[in-house]
Amino acid sequence: MLYVERDKQGKIIAVRANEEKGATEQKSTVDGEIIEFLSQGKTTDSWCQILSQSDVGIIRILEDVIDLLVEKNLIMCTELPEDAQMKIRERKLIRKKMGDEPFMVDGII
Repeated sequence: MLYVERDKQGKIIAVRANEEKGATEQKSTVDGEIIEFLSQGKTTDSWCQILSQSDVGIIRILEDVIDLLVEKNLIMCTELPEDAQMKIRERKLIRKKMGDEPFMVDGII
């Protein structure tokens, strides 16, 4: 999620990664107002920041999709590149060590 800061007319004047004074309203990275704000002469750095914010949620979704495909025997984990297998194992180990603590990223468990 992103946090927006608005002027007195309600127009977005800043988008922040974290909640700050003046920027407490939450918006999705694909919200129309966010995209419009970034399209108004902003640099590619702004777009890169938005993509980076959404990467965290996408990573978790991809992990879940891979787990489902393996569970249904549609792919074998060993068919994935060695680097991918290693990263998946590392993340599973980290989650296992976290135990029963809820792990949420932008509302995705």
